[in-house]
Amino acid sequence: MGRVIHFEIHASDTARAIKFYTDVFDWVISRWDGPEEYWLVGTGEGIGIDGAIVPREGPEPAVHAPINASVCTIGVDEIDAAAASVAKAGGRIVAEKIHIPGVGWLCYANDTEGNTFGMMQRT
Repeated sequence: MGRVIHFEIHASDTARAIKFYTDVFDWVISRWDGPEEYWLVGTGEGIGIDGAIVPREGPEPAVHAPINASVCTIGVDEIDAAAASVAKAGGRIVAEKIHIPGVGWLCYANDTEGNTFGMMQRT
């Protein structure tokens, strides 16, 4: 069974987004020690998931349109098989798998409604 394990919030201004989420939800946000700008978000203890704030790489979502405002990443056992399942079910891969050293393999897909989500095979 696939379970949501991580989320990403895309931001045109990461500092502004960090301030917002820290102020509103008291999230603990720290810069990832990797090669790209990536801000890890701790949402607290107990039930729930943690995530990240990342620089936006495209146009901002349209106001009142539910498109790509945030991305949930779902843990999978085998990323290539999961990508094939996405295509078989009518979705499409929108960013081919990439290797994240020390973490695993990640790719992004759209569902049949155009919503974006990630899939992660941990190493």
